[in-house]
Amino acid sequence: MPKPKSEDWFANLRRTIRETFQNISTEINDLFEERPSYIQFQMDVNKITEEFENYLKKKIDHSILHAEVRKATMEDIESIFRIYNKTWRSSPMPFRQVNREAFIKLFKQPYTIFLIANVESVDGGFILIHLEGDKNELGIINGFATLPEFQHKGLGTTLAMAAWNYFKERGVKELRCEVHKDNNITYSFIKSLGFEEVLSR
Repeated sequence: MPKPKSEDWFANLRRTIRETFQNISTEINDLFEERPSYIQFQMDVNKITEEFENYLKKKIDHSILHAEVRKATMEDIESIFRIYNKTWRSSPMPFRQVNREAFIKLFKQPYTIFLIANVESVDGGFILIHLEGDKNELGIINGFATLPEFQHKGLGTTLAMAAWNYFKERGVKELRCEVHKDNNITYSFIKSLGFEEVLSR
């Protein structure tokens, strides 16, 4: 993992990630002085007890889906692109067309990691994460998506657990994420994992 960069650098990274997934471009937002509202969450890792980990592991074990999670490589961009398009087109959230180059740009960022869940030889979902802080002590969940046919079947929990394992191995002290205010499904899911709402903007 590269050495930590400045807060401004990470602010630009977060802006790049947000602009990739939001439905209105920055230029249009600036013109009308409107920005999508996001709800921010955080969780101290001390809240993630062994009991809670075991609960999530059992939930995954009893899922009707049995997924393998891997760290994405450049060859996985097409899968990420396909998952994104199929997920957001079936979502009540406003859809923004994103090209492959946008995902390649995110993939090439020195801190971002895509984890992909594969179900019976089908890439069914991804989660995008990165580390921040003076000592890479903050674990950031930037977004995730699962194909419609795999939703509400435990794949999101599998991806969340994989992200947690990645963060845990690197000594992360706090987890953070943000959810668009209209994304009720993701909001409920993040709350179910133990995240606490800290700020809306």
